[in-house]
Amino acid sequence: MTSAWRRAWPRLRHWLYWTHRWLGIGGCLLFVMWFVSGVVMMYVGYPTLTDAERLAGLGPLRFEQATVSPAAALETLPPAARAQPPRRMVLEVQGGAAPEPVWRIVDARGGRHTVSARDGQARGPVDAAQAEAIARGFSGQPGARWAETLERDQWTVPQGLNPLRPLHRIEVGDAAGTELYVSSRNGEVVRDTTRAERFWNWLGSVPHWIYFTPLRADPPLWHDVVVWLSAACIVSAVTGIVIGILRIRLRRRFRNGAVTPYTGWMAWHHIAGLIGGFFVLTWIVSGWLSMNPNMWFERNRGDAAAAAITSYTGADASPFPWPPAQLPAGEGAAAPREALLMWFDGKPLLQLRDAQARVRVVDAATGAPAVIGRDDIVRAAARLRPGAVVTQATLQTREDFHWYGHHRERVLPVWRLEFDDAAHSWIYIDPASGQVAGSNDSNSRLRRWLFNAAHSLDFPWLIQYRPAWDVVVWLLSIIGTVASASGVVIGWRRLRRKSRAPAGPGAQRALQRS
Repeated sequence: MTSAWRRAWPRLRHWLYWTHRWLGIGGCLLFVMWFVSGVVMMYVGYPTLTDAERLAGLGPLRFEQATVSPAAALETLPPAARAQPPRRMVLEVQGGAAPEPVWRIVDARGGRHTVSARDGQARGPVDAAQAEAIARGFSGQPGARWAETLERDQWTVPQGLNPLRPLHRIEVGDAAGTELYVSSRNGEVVRDTTRAERFWNWLGSVPHWIYFTPLRADPPLWHDVVVWLSAACIVSAVTGIVIGILRIRLRRRFRNGAVTPYTGWMAWHHIAGLIGGFFVLTWIVSGWLSMNPNMWFERNRGDAAAAAITSYTGADASPFPWPPAQLPAGEGAAAPREALLMWFDGKPLLQLRDAQARVRVVDAATGAPAVIGRDDIVRAAARLRPGAVVTQATLQTREDFHWYGHHRERVLPVWRLEFDDAAHSWIYIDPASGQVAGSNDSNSRLRRWLFNAAHSLDFPWLIQYRPAWDVVVWLLSIIGTVASASGVVIGWRRLRRKSRAPAGPGAQRALQRS
């Protein structure tokens, strides 16, 4: 150690301890909250209306009642909304006092529209009485009652619901305490929650994501709050690890034979912090990275990507044939609940899903099951990345590190096409429909390592053999909680001593040395 370093070290050590002490007092409270709420989130996710729940609530389709063609329905939209092919167009039954087939349309800009497939008129707005009737049909509960109309509440803060606001909250009146949210814009049921979900989310997702309604309603503010709180906690964790290493003695132990100079809560904090410090730091850094600070993990989602998808599908090649020919019939739960319009390489297809979310893809012109081969997909996929070449096409039948479920649905089997473009893109294609099921590039694959793997421990060899994943996450969470909770106790005691200490300079110096 040089003489300059020896002279500087006491001052550096003072600031090292000072920084860890005062950032740690608040940081350890956040760490305890994050560890405990993270365990809750392993089993109860943030409320959402899943596809299975939505399909189970829809009535069976009768195609002979849908006399308005897709092209005619699109003509009723404002000029700006129909300037480009829609992102999504689906036929389903809207419930209520007089159920009818409707076209649900998401335009290229994300706008939401509902058009009657019976008379071609736009549907909406929906008042409280109509929303109540829709919720009764959807839930099968005749006692469902309107509770309020709101812009947002704790369970509807995500920005993806903005085109559908205001929302009617309907209390279903069942044993689970279910509440449904119906859009006042077009009558869609867009969210459901249960009493148990609401309770556990106050202990899980809400504190973990700092997802409180007034803050989350302002996305830039919420983003900055989470990023800066996480950054402060990173500094607290790093300084704690450095101090822990400086104060440990594995060979030349202290007089009592211990490896730590501390006793009581300080000893717990020291040892648990050293054992779990790496995982604490990994979790907080990966959580910070999940907020995409400085926009490091941005991907191209602009007009060029949308144009490539349109070119690939051929959605603008010709009007969708209506009525479709010889559609397979079904009764009861097997009857189609929705018909999603899609194209592959200029060919119109219909994806039919029943009340149990089972999928059939048929040729809209003939009604026969769609047959799409590897060569068809590879040839059409060249339009997804103009100027690039497909270097490998693999039919993936099992989940792997980059294509896996764990809290989300994944198509299997799936074609994985690898391109030689600058981003090293991988595009996943559903072999049944030819639709793009997902994509990633070198940037998002790096984020997969830095966030999903580091934060959620989403390793295939763990998540495919639960409860192995649960045991590992529980064990690491307990270690982190002990390290953090002991820090909370230490910080609380220090603050109490400071508030009670006499004001004399000698007492202040003694307190600083403690």
